[in-house]
Amino acid sequence: MDNTSGVGVLDKVTSILGTLEAGPTTLAGLVAVTGLARPTAHRLAVALEQHRLVARDVEGRFILGPRLGELSAAAGEDRLLAAAGPVLARLRDVSGESAQLYRRQGGVRICVAAAERLSGLRDTVPVGVTLPMKVGAAAQVLLAWEEPERLHRGLQGASFTATALSGVRRRGWAQSIGERELGVASVSAPVRGPANRVVAAVAVSGPIERLTRHPGALLSQTVVEAADRLTEALRLT
Repeated sequence: MDNTSGVGVLDKVTSILGTLEAGPTTLAGLVAVTGLARPTAHRLAVALEQHRLVARDVEGRFILGPRLGELSAAAGEDRLLAAAGPVLARLRDVSGESAQLYRRQGGVRICVAAAERLSGLRDTVPVGVTLPMKVGAAAQVLLAWEEPERLHRGLQGASFTATALSGVRRRGWAQSIGERELGVASVSAPVRGPANRVVAAVAVSGPIERLTRHPGALLSQTVVEAADRLTEALRLT
């Protein structure tokens, strides 16, 4: 499907914003992902910065700007979060474990929605909590499809390897056993937004004694189906 409008500058701006949707990006990263000439990418990114649609993080990388949040709030509810409630509740009920939705923000991931297991031993991740991008199945998913420069940087100090992330891309899901917390296993799958970019990760987590040391064998299909439902919700107009 052709996602271009025929209005060149608008298509270029959209490609820049779509790239930044996945997190902070250097100018070189923008050039690599969008295919724009370096002077063009720089000129447009700086112009977007003037309009507060793009900003810079503490390392000088380009990030989505505060104006987008203001526009989103003005437009009403977040479609992903609106769809997440029932999808996570169903995932919890089918899997019997706690379910979460994570978004990446720089070097951390944030739990933006959750449905906790109703009783018994469970893994509780409060909405709003920040977790590192170095451990866990959701971190693997949020990093696995990054462009090479950011992927390499994200792997520094991580508990998983480039080979593991290659497996995540091949399977379409990730698992972790005791990475984030001893005794806890998790399975995660990607939610995709515009241009098929990974914008969030759905996960289920619970004690290893129930999920076993091969949680993906038990729950990967269920988690992938939940992630696909959220991807579809983002495609609806």
